[in-house]
Order: sequence, then C-alpha cells, then structure tokens
Amino acid sequence: MTDVSGPSRGRRTTLADVAARAGVSVPLVSIVMRDAPGASAATRERVRRAAEELGYRPDIRARLLRRARSRLIGVVFGVQHPFHGDLVSGLYTAAEAVGYELALSAVTPGRDERRAVASLLQDRCEALILLGPQLAASDLAELTARMPVVVVARAVRNRAVDVVRTDDAAGLHLAVDHLVELGHTRIAHVDGGRAPGAAERRRGYRKALHEHGLGAGELVLSGGLTEDEGAAAARALLEADPRPTAATVFNDRCATGVLDVLRRAGLSVPRDVSVVGFDDSSLARLSHVALTTVAQDTERLTALAVARATARLDGTAPASEREQVVPPHLVVRGTTAPPPG
Repeated sequence: MTDVSGPSRGRRTTLADVAARAGVSVPLVSIVMRDAPGASAATRERVRRAAEELGYRPDIRARLLRRARSRLIGVVFGVQHPFHGDLVSGLYTAAEAVGYELALSAVTPGRDERRAVASLLQDRCEALILLGPQLAASDLAELTARMPVVVVARAVRNRAVDVVRTDDAAGLHLAVDHLVELGHTRIAHVDGGRAPGAAERRRGYRKALHEHGLGAGELVLSGGLTEDEGAAAARALLEADPRPTAATVFNDRCATGVLDVLRRAGLSVPRDVSVVGFDDSSLARLSHVALTTVAQDTERLTALAVARATARLDGTAPASEREQVVPPHLVVRGTTAPPPG
C-alpha cells in the first residue's frame, strides 16, 4: 500500500508527495500549481487541499530556472517554395527588431511537417511560426494548446489558431482585372490543387470572371507548386479549343513551367499568351523571367507574425482576434500584354 501520510520529517515536500496525497498524477499537480489549463475545478480543489495539508511550498529557484527565456522562435518552412525563402528573410528582420532569434526547420521531400515541428520542440523554442503548413486544422489547434503558434500564408478553419495571411481571393481578382483591362476574354487559371491558398485563389478567379461577364469561359487547369506541374498545365492549355489568350497561375514557380512550355511551343509571351503568377518571389524578379505577378507583402506578413507570436508569449494578444489578413497588390512586368489580333 502506498504511504500517503506525507514526507518524512526534515525532507522538503515535493510534487510527488502532493500527487500521492491527492490521488492524481504528478503532471496534473504541476498543471494545478502553475494554474495552467487541463484540470477540472474539483481536481484543482483536491490538489490544493493536499498541498496545504502537507505544507507544500514551490521551489522558487527551480521555477525561475524553468522560466528562463530562450527568446527563440521556431520557423517551419518548405524548401520547395521560393516565396518561403523571402518570408524567412523577413522573419529574421522582424525577430531581430524585438530581440528574438530564429530556429529553422525545413520540410523537404523526405522530411514531413511533423518531423520539422518535432525538432523545434526539442530546441526550447518559445513559439512557432509555420509557413503555409498542410497539417490538419485539428493538429494545428492541438499544437497551439501547447505553445503560441502562428500560421502564415494559409487560412485555418479553427478560431483557436493565430493566422497571418494574404487575401488570396482578392489577389486573383486583381490578376483577372488586369487581364480584362488589357482586352483578354479567354482567361484560364492554373490551379494549386490542395496547397494552402489554392481554394481561395480559385474562388477569386471565378468571382472575377463572373463579375466581368466571362463566367461561361471559365477554364481551371490542374497545376500545383512546381515547374513540372506548371509545364503539364501549359500543355493542357495548348490543347484547349479555343485556346486561352491569358492564364493566371497559382504561384511563381509553377508559372515558370508554364512559360517554358509556351515558349518551346513557339509562342511568344506576352504577344500570343499573357501569364500572371502569384507571390512576387525572388524568382519572378529575375530579369530573364520578368513575371507579372500578384505580390504578397512579405514585410507586413512577417512583422505581424512575429508581433503576434511575441504578444502571445507576453499575454498581451487579443483573445478573440485570431486572423489578420493583408491585402496584396499587382506587379506588372513583361509577361502580360493585350491579346493578339
């Protein structure tokens, strides 16, 4: 039988002693002592009564040691996304301005998001910033219950998760508006599938077409994140009858695959086909690409993400306001022009 009478004389009362007296686990006693969520009112009362009976006093020195701030924010990013590189650069600037450092963990073809997150949890990170994660909303909410988490560049249907994102639908609307103003009436959209932001961009494309009276000509081509997926979409575009004179593309990387196939087919961009990307990544700004694209405000996105993460750590973030949406803008370069003829 377990002795729950209390610690031996002269020995300091521990959490284990309180747990034994209250008939609960040591982690549950820790939750009550820290006044953290995760214990019922009845359990809290039982634990506090046991602590009082045993004369338990928290070890202030140990508590202060545990509370020592690492001032380290973990960032999960995808190596396959040029735009994530731009975001990481902005996050470094924003974090340094408020006295924080970053720990990076990459998602690669052989390393998924769960492994990327797990490695940061071992690095004493105080908060996490996830760039375009594909984890389920329930998984993100569970992670948020453990520590402050800010999702960047993705909408999340869970109000427990902090989100900083671009208005993706508005961005595609801008792209279609630009092409219509140039005189295009047959405008295709190269889709991003299930990638973060794809559904919103698809919705913006369709809404803009209908508002311009072009809904009957809607053409959504299967695309994705990469050049190869853009190339496959471009081949489908070439086979369409009638062939579109313009295309909006899910992201800049995919758009480069579209450009390559169109030019290899002997078409001139933008004289024969206009192309608009999305992100305004470093790739779009290369002189030989010169891609017209929808720009995401990386400086604003990253500043808001760091500010929200640190506000959660300081307890100053609003409890209700979880999503912050940043408007995009169009950057016109050399891949759009009036349609032929």
